[in-house]
Amino acid sequence: MARLLETEAELRNAAFALLGRREYSRAEMEQKLGRRCENAELLRQVLDQFVADGYQSDERFAHVFTRSRFGSGYGAMRIRQELRQKGLESELIEQALEDESTDSYQQALESCQRRFGDQPPANPKEYARRMRFLVNRGFSFDDAKRAIKAEGSE
Repeated sequence: MARLLETEAELRNAAFALLGRREYSRAEMEQKLGRRCENAELLRQVLDQFVADGYQSDERFAHVFTRSRFGSGYGAMRIRQELRQKGLESELIEQALEDESTDSYQQALESCQRRFGDQPPANPKEYARRMRFLVNRGFSFDDAKRAIKAEGSE
């Protein structure tokens, strides 16, 4: 196990090390650093200072995460769920999703084509498989259904 962080300097260095790898939400940082710090008040002060100095921003995290997940072929419902799990507020999540504003049907179609190619499903079992894939990716049932039907017609 990693050693405990007892001073403000140790906490700041650990927080910088985390943020040096990728963006984190405040809740994620509290969770990760909280395992190694027994002084909750000191941790809160350090994280408040990180927010004030602009090193950590939930808004920036939400936008970076949303852009990344859309780029990886995920739908808005899945991204919304993941951001909630990362401790972000609903208003921030909705703003990040709105700012990215992608065409969910087009995104579902591209994800389906990337995964299964341009051929339409050969049988109902294959149709169901593609539907599960798209719905698990966070696309609405309607977008998934339209994307699967459009595959063979383009």
